[in-house]
Parts: sequence; C-alpha cells; structure tokens
Amino acid sequence: MNALGRHILVEFIGCSSEVLNDVSAIEKSMVFAAQDAGATVIQSSFHHFSPFGVSGVVVIQESHLAIHTWPEYQYAAVDLFTCGESVDPWVSFDHLKKAFQAQNQSALEMHRGSLSMLNRVNFDAKDARSEMETYLTPGKLERCTWFTDKDENQALSLRYTGDVLFQEKSPFQKVRVLQTQSHGKMLAINNMVMCTERDEFHYHEMLVHPALQAHGNPKKVLVIGGGDGGTIREIFKYDSIEKVVMVEIDEAVVRASKAHLPTLSCEFSNPKLELLIDDGIQYVANAAPESFDAIIVDGSDPVGPAKGLFSVEFYRNCERALKKGGVVATQGESPMFHEQAFVELNACLKEIFGEKKVHCALFHATTYPSGMWSAQIAVKGDYSPSKDFSEEKAKLFSREKGLKYYNEELHSAAFKLPTFVRQLLNEK
Repeated sequence: MNALGRHILVEFIGCSSEVLNDVSAIEKSMVFAAQDAGATVIQSSFHHFSPFGVSGVVVIQESHLAIHTWPEYQYAAVDLFTCGESVDPWVSFDHLKKAFQAQNQSALEMHRGSLSMLNRVNFDAKDARSEMETYLTPGKLERCTWFTDKDENQALSLRYTGDVLFQEKSPFQKVRVLQTQSHGKMLAINNMVMCTERDEFHYHEMLVHPALQAHGNPKKVLVIGGGDGGTIREIFKYDSIEKVVMVEIDEAVVRASKAHLPTLSCEFSNPKLELLIDDGIQYVANAAPESFDAIIVDGSDPVGPAKGLFSVEFYRNCERALKKGGVVATQGESPMFHEQAFVELNACLKEIFGEKKVHCALFHATTYPSGMWSAQIAVKGDYSPSKDFSEEKAKLFSREKGLKYYNEELHSAAFKLPTFVRQLLNEK
C-alpha cells in the first residue's frame, strides 16, 4: 500500500433501531470490530443522546473507529480509519454490518497520506516516549460509556464500565443491571434508573418508615411492585411484622436483583414473605376488606405496567383492603419532574381518603430526575403521619437498625413543604 492509512466511510441502512439506540451494544460492537480486524484498542468513549442516538469513538493504536446513529431512521454513519498493513478495516465493516442487522450499506474507501506526496524526515521521539510511559498503562483498555436517563427536556447520565451484568426483555419491559463507576450496580428498566447501590436507601427508607412509624404496630403489610427487594428489606426491620405479601408483575426484576443486588434482595428468603409474581392491580381488586395494616406501592413512573397504579379505582381498592387505622404509602413522583402525575395522585388520594388524611413527604433521590422525590401517604384513621408518631421510638429505631437516611428529626421535616409544592397541592 502506497499510503499511510486506509479510510472507509460507511453508511449502514435499515438497521435495528433498538441496537442503534443501545449505547452498550454499540460500544461492544465497535470494540470487538476493532479487535477482530487485528487492531490494538486503547480507549473507548460513547454517549447516548436525547431523545435518540449514540455517538462514540474507539481509539486504536492504528488510528480510530467512530460512529453516530439515528435509530429513528435505522441509519448509522461509521468512520473506519486504520494505519499500516496489519489491520484490515473491511473486517470491522463485516462485523458491524452483522451486529447492526443492516439491510443495506454503502462504503467509500480512500487511501490517506499518499507516500508519493510525502517526504520522510528524521524525527527522534525517544524523549517523548520515555515521558509518556509514566502516564500510560500498556495493554489496558480505558472505557468511557455513559447511561442516560432522559425525557425530551432533561437527562441524567452515569458513567459505567460498559459491561451489562443482566439484560432481558421481559413481556413487560427491558430489565438491565449495569456496573457504574461511581454508584455501584444500577438497576434500569426501560432505560430509566430504578435504583443504584450508592443511594437506593434514600428512596426505600423514606417510602417505608414515615408511614410505618406513624402506624406504630404494623403486622400485615402488602407491597405492590418493589421487585428489587429494597422495600421489603426495610419493612422486615419491624419486629411486629407477621406477614408481608409482595406482588410483583415482572419476575425478571426479582431475578436480576437476586443475582446482582444482594444488599437489596437480602429478604427474599424471609419465611414471613409471600412473593407473588402477578398483577398487583388485580390482586388489590380481589383482596378481602380490611386485610392489611399497611400497603406500600413501590411502582415506577405512570407508563407501561405501572400506569394503573395511578388510577382512582386502584386506590379505592387499597382503601377497602386497609384495616381501620391502616396506612397506604406510594412513591408519589417529583413535583419538579412529573408535575401533573404528582398533583393528580395527591388529588386522587384526597378524594378517596379525605383532604385531611393525605400527606406528602419530600426527600432527596439523587439519581432520579430532578433529585427531588415524594412519598404520598394516606391514612384510614384519625392521626397525622407528620405529627402523631413517637419521636423517641423513631430515634431508637433508626439507630438500632442502622438507617442511613431516615431519622426522627427528618420524619417531621420531610412533611414541611416548599411554597411552590404547597401551591401545586392547593395547601395553605
């Protein structure tokens, strides 16, 4: 070859939209494509964009492979540039065509750096090489891959290792577990962060403890959703518990958590747990009247199988299934994110339980959209979760059980709402 490098400009057409929107699949395909061609991979950096598309580059010792995808058009533009004769970019081309499930393609090869036009000079890079050896780790691939939880207006990104520990498309949703760089393992459903090992206790402690501390003596508790196990872990910290019924619609979530999130799934073997892989909405509809002291609704955002968890009918059935003095606590979305769902859920609960029987607690959820989240709590009795609890018992409980977010002072403070939230809920 009478040139320094070979450059192939590729267009893949009619690809799998799902593959082209999966940053992990793209990164792996590009890295493997480089390795199959005989290249030495130095670094990879890939990002997912809102609402669709992936961009990234694999830096190889022999130059680079770059890509940008348009999943909505089933199209990918790929740049394969290799130097020397030891690496064949057409091997990478074949690998990527298969990985992206391309139905058609076009490619243009150019020779870069024509030797007939260049003059070689004496250049001694000895000093530069010896200096760089102190910064480089020979043979180590540095990966820079980002998971992005987003809607059309905002996004949260976490860097992860590029490895997908669990991935399954169940009949209900896409379930994945990823290893992040800063937050430990992360459970993602339909490309939304459900929990991370680093901050999951914010959510699970505040969903459970304000409600159960106010109740005072929970014996039988129903959990709807919560397949990661964090909610039942917190419930089983109460010595009064005699039975927990957990109804999770997607067995894949439970299996993923058991396999990869042991700090959350540690109570699945508790003999007091009855785990049902079933439709929680239908279960509540069929539940006997006044059969539970507490109901905890640990669902995702109001889309897909969780949409029914935000309906009037569902919460009427919850109220009927509660004993007198019982309490229901549900993840209530964020007043900064799903504002409409937050307001409508609060109004729904007030319609069923009564305006004075519904209370909203706010807390930090650092990997959820906006970082501000809520637990909305309704009681079937004459007490207020924000005031009618034993501060001393809550203090002792949080210390003995090693809680990391909830404490007796935070219990009361969580119900002190910012002015804009009060205005959203029409509260004085």
